[in-house]
Amino acid sequence: MEEVKTTPKSNLSIRNKSLTNQLYATIIFLCFLPFISPAISLFTGLLFSLFGIKHDSIHRYTSKILQLSIILMGFGMSLSEVITASKTGFVVTAFSVFAVMIMGVLMGKLFKVEKKITLLIATGTAICGGSAIAAVAPIIQSKSYQSSFALIVVFVLNAAALFIFPFVGRKLGMSQELFGNWAAIAIHDTSSVVGAGAEYGDKALQVATTVKLIRALWIIPLSMVIAFTQKKERGNCIRFPWFVLFFVMAIFFANYFPGLQTSYEHFNWLGKRGMVVALFLIGSNITLDEIKKSGSRCFFLGIALWMFTAIGSLLFLMR
Repeated sequence: MEEVKTTPKSNLSIRNKSLTNQLYATIIFLCFLPFISPAISLFTGLLFSLFGIKHDSIHRYTSKILQLSIILMGFGMSLSEVITASKTGFVVTAFSVFAVMIMGVLMGKLFKVEKKITLLIATGTAICGGSAIAAVAPIIQSKSYQSSFALIVVFVLNAAALFIFPFVGRKLGMSQELFGNWAAIAIHDTSSVVGAGAEYGDKALQVATTVKLIRALWIIPLSMVIAFTQKKERGNCIRFPWFVLFFVMAIFFANYFPGLQTSYEHFNWLGKRGMVVALFLIGSNITLDEIKKSGSRCFFLGIALWMFTAIGSLLFLMR
């Protein structure tokens, strides 16, 4: 029987692989703890990428984790709250979604940003930030660096919104209801909308949360539209986003079988934590070369589109 010889180089490679597996397992475990936010998760992934710490195979599951997380989060959406929301909130939200998407595409061409990054930033700005980007990314088959850039833009602007919006609202003497509607439309992620609303007042928080639920539901029709407009290069086949259908089924199931509310809360929590894991994997799978492909133009696009949304929605609400 032949003896298998190992060289110091191969031993080092095995040890490095083992260490990488342990690091990834540790971070994924930490992603399920409450103090690890989506922004921290993505930033940690970027650090892994920067230092060349990359897992051999786990990134192939990123898209599946994203889709499953979206489905699980559907169990946490209340149809009753959405249905009883104000008609004004619905109309303004519908108008803003279409206006932001159209303006986003036009601005993307103006700033010469890649088409897929433009779609992701526009979707995240128009609907609900990271969740919308996560829902659309697998539909358009975006690359890791494209999703990552869109998410970075959204997270940075979200952090700024927590300080800017309450300050502007008080300076302009906005009512609680007006501020709640404005925050729900012009701030990307739900967490930042809730944070800004809570900072402004109880009524603002209630309005902002309700209108935000309406806005989040636009993931469904917009995902369908994007799916039918994005065709494969070969065969012109349409990739139907089946996970969106399951997302809708989860919402209706939770609505018609309220007795399982405790389980729905667990599913929703698991979906949110799964999203954090996916963001870490997205961040750790990009390279410096991929980052250079986009440059600062993504931020210019994100900021310009955000300002258009914030100013435009405020003028519409104050008319």
